[in-house]
Parts: sequence; C-alpha cells; structure tokens
Amino acid sequence: MDDAFELGSYLPRSFKTPAEQEYLAFLWGAFESNYRKENHQFALLAYHMLTMSFFYFNIWQIRQARPEDFEKGLIGFDRNTEKCLLEATSPFVFSKVKERSILRLLKLIQCDNSKIGTYTKLVDDRNDIVHPNGNIYFSTEEALTRKIIEVLRVVDEIQTYSKPIIEYTYREFLLHNYDPEDREYPENIDQIREVLIHANYLSQKDIEICTSVNLSVIANHQNFSDIQKLHEALSSEYGMND
Repeated sequence: MDDAFELGSYLPRSFKTPAEQEYLAFLWGAFESNYRKENHQFALLAYHMLTMSFFYFNIWQIRQARPEDFEKGLIGFDRNTEKCLLEATSPFVFSKVKERSILRLLKLIQCDNSKIGTYTKLVDDRNDIVHPNGNIYFSTEEALTRKIIEVLRVVDEIQTYSKPIIEYTYREFLLHNYDPEDREYPENIDQIREVLIHANYLSQKDIEICTSVNLSVIANHQNFSDIQKLHEALSSEYGMND
C-alpha cells in the first residue's frame, strides 16, 4: 500500500478552503480503511476520486496560467458548460462536467487523443465498479496494486506535460513578488506559502519543478538578486529534503 501514497506528492500541499482539505483527507481515509478491510474494489473507488482531483487541479492551473488558451479550448462544449468552467471558483466545480469531457482540456498541454483515450480508460474502469452489475473486478490485492501502478504512471506522465505551465506560473510569481514593499507579506517564505503554493494549488511535485527552474532567462532583470533570494527561500523551505 505504501506505493499508493505516492499520489499524495502530486496533490496540493494546501487548499483554498478547509472543506477542500477535509474532502481529500476523507478520500484518503476511505482508501486506507477499505484497503485494510480488503474491500479492494471500494478502495479503488476512493483512489479514483483522488486521481480525478489531481486532474481537476492540473486543469485549474492551466486555466490560471493560460486563460485565453483555456477559453479557446472550450470550443465544442455547450454554452452552459462553457459558462460553468469559465466562472468556476474552485477546481472541484469541474466535477459538474462529465469526466470524459473535462479530460479533453488536457490537449492544452499537448496531450494527444491517444493519450487522453488512455486517461479516459480510468473513468471507464471506475464506471464498471460503481454500477450494480454483479461483478467484483478488483477482488485481490494484486489486482488493486496493478491498477494503482497504472494510475501513478498516468499521473506522472501528465505531470511531465504540465511542466511548462508550472514553470511559467513560477517565473511570473518571481517577477511580481520579489519586492517586500510591494506585496502581501514582507517575509519571503510567507509570500511563497500563500501567494505561490496556496493560491496555485501547488503539489510537492510542482514545487520540485519550481526549485529546478532555469532562471537564466530573467538573469538580466535589474532586481535579479532579490528574485534569486526569493527562489532560494523556496528551495530551502520546500526542497527535495522536505
């Protein structure tokens, strides 16, 4: 079961509201409880909901970083769905859209149809286990483990595709938040925690991308030394040894 918790490193470190955090904690609790009781099929159901949350957070980051591309990506959705996605105040609002449809937005990070087809297969597998069809598809720990390995492969693949989004978000943060006199919090680490990590639903995997970002493209900035201090504060507090 230990490998299953690797998914946590792809999920946000903090959330917009306590209710969001409680929801994720509830899903983890449901997964653990059912796993220990050998209710493998119900354990997988909770794990699928955690995985869909990961999709929602990634699509939310796309929406925040590239709003114009996001809006263009809604071509083909009906008017009500488009309005829902554009006015969403939380990643969980995306749950109002059919899962297979929302995954189409991953095309915005260069996931092609074949990739998205693989991802929607996870949705199909979930549908198989939630309907009363008389079948127990995941009756053994081995079957559950195979599915978890598949999920983690997909999640890591999407994380790779999301890298440019995270890099862009981080560079924009550095360029607009280096001055203690012109931001919400005077201390670097407080600004990082609240304005970068909390506001953007960053995961530990996202932070690892940030800590390894190439700053050479902004090295000529007149306040680069302050930018570098902000970057170093992130690495010191949330680096690989965290």
